[in-house]
Amino acid sequence: MLKDAERELQLHVGHIPDAAFYDRKLQAVWARAKGSAQYADIGDYSFTAFQQLPPTAKALLKSHPLKFCAVELGDAAKYYATTGTTGEPTPTPRLKEDIIWNAVSVASHWRAVLRPGARVANLMPSDIVPVGDLIANVCEYLDVSHVRLYPFTTGITDWERVCKTFDTYRPTVLFIAPGVLVQLTRYLKQRELLQAFAESVRSIMLLGEVNTQPFRERLARWWQCEVFDASYGSTETGTLAAVGGDLQMRLATATNYFELMLPDGRLVTPAQGLTGRLVVTPLNLYARPLLRLDTGDSVTITAPWEPGRASPSLLINGRDSDSIVVAGVGLEIRAVEEVVYGTCDATGYVIEVDREHDSAALILERDVGWDNSQEAQLQARLLERSEQQMGLRWSRVLFVNNLSALNKSGASQKSWKKTNLRFVGGQQ
Repeated sequence: MLKDAERELQLHVGHIPDAAFYDRKLQAVWARAKGSAQYADIGDYSFTAFQQLPPTAKALLKSHPLKFCAVELGDAAKYYATTGTTGEPTPTPRLKEDIIWNAVSVASHWRAVLRPGARVANLMPSDIVPVGDLIANVCEYLDVSHVRLYPFTTGITDWERVCKTFDTYRPTVLFIAPGVLVQLTRYLKQRELLQAFAESVRSIMLLGEVNTQPFRERLARWWQCEVFDASYGSTETGTLAAVGGDLQMRLATATNYFELMLPDGRLVTPAQGLTGRLVVTPLNLYARPLLRLDTGDSVTITAPWEPGRASPSLLINGRDSDSIVVAGVGLEIRAVEEVVYGTCDATGYVIEVDREHDSAALILERDVGWDNSQEAQLQARLLERSEQQMGLRWSRVLFVNNLSALNKSGASQKSWKKTNLRFVGGQQ
């Protein structure tokens, strides 16, 4: 299995395969999927039959997860579950085949950053969710030194333990969720340790949450290193996009068949310039094969889709369910954060939505060493840029010294709508 994965990915990773490749892989996924209760009656495979199959709603997967399993839970090599940020946690068994294919695929992308001699600090969770294991698997496959130290592992790791490990191990690469990195940065700044600990770090790999270019640029300035949007995916699907040799995050077209659902409901090839919900058929799932899963994630394709050419780059705009409307304006994580982090050095924010008055206030967390005398000018700039770029005027802009830790605890513990939005004056 490992050799098969290596041979196939050496040929196709980073590029869009041809129709014959997808037809062969889809036929194999279809056959495995028929072993589950959900897909038992889909009939024989043809590409036409595949195209006529209705998309699988993520809500259906979450409400009846075991119907999609093609193996018994006791036969799985690993048992995971989603974090439950969009509902109940979803059981997710994985066979060795699932683990090997995903690790080799991601390693094929990440090897551009994880060079020989790197020292990796893996600050992502390992309990019940797979991301910590994935990073460790990739490091082991690439023969790269690594340490796991998730700072929210109660009784084992905290910020002090992280700092002591950094002081000894001197990591060159960090894997970390954006919100967790902000907390770590504040902790180090408050103790005047950031410069010393940043000296060894050459690359920071962000994953687990949507992040924006202005946010990455701010982190790169604080840490004086490269900051990448490392990967995108889910516990249900595995990795769907990753940063590769050109240091851009691109769709993993060698291991997934992608479609885009447009606002009018049409399913199309993900062509450059289109925005829609990503629909995916992972090509190498064995324990729980999925056909045409509607991820519920809004993405924008930012490069051409042509067989033989490089896999397209993309922007992840966030979950459709996270978007809300205030005063006729749709608030989305990417738009909000481009304004916030593109304007100031705030280390976090909360949007307070007043349903009774159909308005929203912006609450920002001051950075360490913040100049309070500049807040009036900053408030004016934020109001102006929000109107220009989003079409929304905040009812007020406030500054506080500290926000709740939950606001910055990483995707393992939060969703944007649950922790960056606060609702007052009526229903959500």
